[in-house]
Amino acid sequence: MTSDGALLTTYDAVLLDLDGTVYHGPRPIPGVAEILRGLRERGTAVRFVTNNASRAPGDVAGQLRGMDIAAEADEVSTSAQAAAKVLGERLQPNDKVLGVGAPALMDEVTAAGLEPVREMGDDVVAVVQGHSPETGWRNLAEAALAIRAGALWVACNVDATLPTERGLLPGNGSMVAALRHATGAEPVVAGKPAAPLFHTAAESAGATNALVVGDRLDTDIAGAVTAGLDALVVLTGVDTPASLIAAAPAERPRYLAADLGGLTEDADDLLIGPRKDWQVRLDGDALVAKGGGDAFGLLRALCHAAWESGVTDVRAEDETTRRALADLGLTEAR
Repeated sequence: MTSDGALLTTYDAVLLDLDGTVYHGPRPIPGVAEILRGLRERGTAVRFVTNNASRAPGDVAGQLRGMDIAAEADEVSTSAQAAAKVLGERLQPNDKVLGVGAPALMDEVTAAGLEPVREMGDDVVAVVQGHSPETGWRNLAEAALAIRAGALWVACNVDATLPTERGLLPGNGSMVAALRHATGAEPVVAGKPAAPLFHTAAESAGATNALVVGDRLDTDIAGAVTAGLDALVVLTGVDTPASLIAAAPAERPRYLAADLGGLTEDADDLLIGPRKDWQVRLDGDALVAKGGGDAFGLLRALCHAAWESGVTDVRAEDETTRRALADLGLTEAR
């Protein structure tokens, strides 16, 4: 049962990362479908926010429905949409934009009232670059000519790698790096960890107080911080208790939960900060903790102390704390 103080009641939209937050590869994370159903029943808008610029929103929604997760195309916000919005705000209607990317990216450029092209010409005023497995030297060469001629350059994202079932493969950021090296120019970035994607997602939901939820500090949480939005980090994906304790200021969330189920918990319980059940003190070059209660409560208290002091080494003062640290993977159980 959701309490009146639950986190989901505090915000009018939830902007969700996908891989590591909603699903793992082809499998949904247990309980996600029910949590999202509860959000919608309360009138909270849901947006699935992805850096993937190669797939249309309808395709992403179809993938989610295939996992029994309710989703509509208009609930999906992609970095291609964010890039097209950036272009639309800076260019004139019908301006020509040289596209390096998949057809889905070209469709978003067209939807923004611009004309996508694939080759350099005197009338090309911008370059937009998103991931496509078909991108080759010729595509990069055309883009390099346009960028060197002064065209506005917008990158959908700068993810160095792309997770696949075979492992990590070169992502759009690797192709962006090639153009950066060839031209000496820097692109405007639309996707995570830059702000435009989150602003586009929040605006599409008509939200005035949106919450970002994700598993990665360097993309999801950093993007939320840059966009001026509160963030909930979940530990179902990339980041760990150890990396949270050591998080840089630009990558620090407001809330912390084990998984998306945290949306139904009391907001005050999820805040990163001191906890009544746990005491953390600075002792030389270590944080010394003691107390009892939920291990995630201890982690919230440790993050607060580490971020305040800059000290990330942790020690337990009693057996209960030692076991809680072991549960969090911060020490080895004896």
